[in-house]
Amino acid sequence: MEKLLFEHSNVFRFAEKVEYSPEGIVSKRILDKPVGSVTLFAFDKGQRLSTHSAPFDAMVQVIEGESEVVIAEKPFQMKAGDTIIMPAGIPHGVIATEKFKMVLTMIKG
Repeated sequence: MEKLLFEHSNVFRFAEKVEYSPEGIVSKRILDKPVGSVTLFAFDKGQRLSTHSAPFDAMVQVIEGESEVVIAEKPFQMKAGDTIIMPAGIPHGVIATEKFKMVLTMIKG
C-alpha cells in the first residue's frame, strides 16, 4: 500500500499538491478507506482515461483547467469549479481538452 500524501487535520490546496507531467497523467492518493477514496489527478492536454465502468459511485471535481467527462456516451464540458457524479456501473471516461487537475472521490458500498 502506498503512503498517503497527507495526514489528517492539515490545511492544504489540492491544486498545489500535484504537478503536470509532459504527455502524462499524475495521480496521488489523498485518502484511502474501506468505504471509499480520494485521489488527486493532473492531466496534460490530450491525455485521457479510456471508457470504463466501476462498481461504485464516483465524483469528479475539476480544480484547474478544462476537460470533457463522458458518461453513458454523453459528453460534459467541465472547467475549474465544476463537479459531476459518475454513477456506479455506467461507462465513463475523461479527456483533457486542456491541462487540468481534478479530485476523484469514490464511494464504495
